[in-house]
Amino acid sequence: MHEIDLTGRVAVVTGAGGGLGRSHALLLAGRGANVVVNDVGDGAHKVVGEIVDAGGNAVANRASVADSGAAAGIVADALDAFGRIDIVVNNAGIIRDRSFAKMTLDDVREVLDVHVYGAFHVTMAAWPHLRERGYGRVVNTVSGAGLFGNFGQANYATAKMGLVGFTRTLAAEGRRYGITVNAVSPIAASRMTETILPADVLAKVDPDHVSPVVAYLCSESCTETGVVVVAGGGYVARVAVLQGEGVVFDHVANPEEVADRWPDVMRLGEASEFRDGAGEQAQWVLQRVERETQ
Repeated sequence: MHEIDLTGRVAVVTGAGGGLGRSHALLLAGRGANVVVNDVGDGAHKVVGEIVDAGGNAVANRASVADSGAAAGIVADALDAFGRIDIVVNNAGIIRDRSFAKMTLDDVREVLDVHVYGAFHVTMAAWPHLRERGYGRVVNTVSGAGLFGNFGQANYATAKMGLVGFTRTLAAEGRRYGITVNAVSPIAASRMTETILPADVLAKVDPDHVSPVVAYLCSESCTETGVVVVAGGGYVARVAVLQGEGVVFDHVANPEEVADRWPDVMRLGEASEFRDGAGEQAQWVLQRVERETQ
């Protein structure tokens, strides 16, 4: 078994004052990385304390990723404290859940500012340094809500699926510079999921199940790029946007002909499509985990 060693690497983890981000930061530090722990709350300093007490190296940053200048300061802190940056884990997030009929533009903007613009801001600040060094690892946090949809989360789902496109594009652009860019879709108990997932599900999805996947994606050992990986409750799998074999018309089809061939258009073979959203996906994952671990 090849050891995942991050000794000497410098990582920025946003939204790391608790939940998933805290778990990521602790594991990366435990594997030797120097970590900038970012969070707007007091949690960043507490997590730094945990890392230092365990013998690791970390500094705290309380900037909001939604502000481009402040986000650039997160990367600057990495350079000032440790002299380099190798890893960016875009984990910061908020939710403003409402049904679409009740959603305001402020609800949309606030979520996009943190999730989408936040990932852009931090990664843009780090990107020139990663390119110059010819090495980098970027991990973006997406969601089953974005991949499959979820009631009351049109803003959040839009942001998270946007990050899938962000991931895929940066993977293509970073490949020649030795930069890999991947996404993790967690199913985990956190401040953001405690109002979404049932209590019995939350009890089974500790964030610690997700962080080993993030650590691997952050490592030199992992050369995979442009993929989305779902992780939760011990289950890990690639998630992909799938395209079926489809049909071919040898002429300009009319709507009736499209309707007649619709079952063939929609066929995806053995692929799975979760039409009822992230909740269905989570239940499917947990059922699979229970079957395989009994």
